[in-house]
Amino acid sequence: METLDIELPCLADTERLGRLLGRIAEPGDVIILTGSLGAGKTTITQFIGAGLEVPADCYITSPTFSLMHEYQGRLVLYHMDLYRLSSEEEIEDLGFLEYIYGDGLTVIEWPDRLGSLLPEEYLEVKLDPQEDENARAARLVVIGSQWQDRQAVIKQAFPS
Repeated sequence: METLDIELPCLADTERLGRLLGRIAEPGDVIILTGSLGAGKTTITQFIGAGLEVPADCYITSPTFSLMHEYQGRLVLYHMDLYRLSSEEEIEDLGFLEYIYGDGLTVIEWPDRLGSLLPEEYLEVKLDPQEDENARAARLVVIGSQWQDRQAVIKQAFPS
């Protein structure tokens, strides 16, 4: 497990990280987003979508009540918010595993709801809001080998 800590002192830095993740995403990738309510999970997903070339007129919103939104870009973006789910059975019954193991990029908010259904390979982005409302600290955790080679690209864009 590799980790990378990145300071995002302003919204432009969060945008830069999100766009980069979208640009380097490959078919079948999973990004899980963790952090408290208001940490910026949906905001960074909007920037990931921009990096995937989701059209600007296709506004990415939180799927809290609909559970999942799908956006067309270079890859299909499946944006899931599992906050309202309480069991692995619900996730299976909704057919979400087909998306998680599909050919798009799946971005998951509240991934703890997946339990044992969490994929073996993913990039975790832990967001921690700072005093300034536009500042965040991000910890990227690479699980498995899918994101290993792309971690160098991220490190180069955000040197310590």
